[in-house]
Amino acid sequence: MTERENYLRIVRDHEMPEWLPSKQHCFMGCAPEYQRVNRNPDGSGKDIFGVPYVVTKETGGMAQPMPNVHIIEEITEWKDAIHLPNPHDYDWDMMARHYYEQVDRNEKAIAYMATGGIFLNLMNFMGFTDGLCAMYEDPDEVLELFEYTTNFEVENCKLALDYYKPDLITINDDVATANDPFISPAMYREMVKPFHKRIADLAVERGIPVNMHCCGHCEVLLEDWREIGVSIWEPAQVSNDLLAIKAKYGRDLVLTGCWDSQGPVAWPEATEEEVKSAVRECIDTYAPDGGFVFWASAYGAPDDIPMQNKIRWLEEEYNDYGRDWYAKH
Repeated sequence: MTERENYLRIVRDHEMPEWLPSKQHCFMGCAPEYQRVNRNPDGSGKDIFGVPYVVTKETGGMAQPMPNVHIIEEITEWKDAIHLPNPHDYDWDMMARHYYEQVDRNEKAIAYMATGGIFLNLMNFMGFTDGLCAMYEDPDEVLELFEYTTNFEVENCKLALDYYKPDLITINDDVATANDPFISPAMYREMVKPFHKRIADLAVERGIPVNMHCCGHCEVLLEDWREIGVSIWEPAQVSNDLLAIKAKYGRDLVLTGCWDSQGPVAWPEATEEEVKSAVRECIDTYAPDGGFVFWASAYGAPDDIPMQNKIRWLEEEYNDYGRDWYAKH
């Protein structure tokens, strides 16, 4: 059995795996090349919408929207600022073939990254203060923008399903802070959920799983996600009542992550044993009865030696303790 097959036993078939999968080993995202035309290899540059991104050591080498640079100052200006191409103008057969020349899909489950975020894109366009105000003050204009960007994402997703033939789709939309969602559940249901559903429907119609990527304390939205077909949630952070969620949904909702990224791994002077003990605690807590994919990370400057050590310790303890956890228990 390959890493991909073992992972799909959990997320597609809702069965017990032969071994505990680690997302880093079994999962790979894909997206059409043309969306990166203005991006540098490190992720800096502009996205398909025109939002400029920067990469810094402080973000662990990850790209983030350039601070204090907004491509929309007033929501009514969005039609002048956002001009998306027609996805059908690109050679999807060539893009898919090129992708699979670099990825072994026998080992990796392929997830199509269906959107960078219906909600989050608005925040990237305007900044959180103005973006959230726009949702309250001019919801009709925001909904028109969401319709436009979702139409684009839906066409991309249809083509990706035909050409890349992914094993699942991922909806990326960080609608929550560490404490609560940015918006009320009622506003989410009225203004964002219908667009998430349009994307999820495409996967549900094909019989492939839907993965929701949403950081933060967002458990209040789980029932909404389940209603639209979501069966995988990442990174399922510990600010949520994960044990109660696991007890309620069982293997029908796969929890990916469940890792305390603010725990020992974030301590500047954390020892090897402290980090490895946290790995064991995470696995012992969430692995029983399946429905769990291990995904742990350490954050910091890529050239920071203590951070490099933590990443190595995480991998070592997963391999030594976690991978064969089911065989041992």
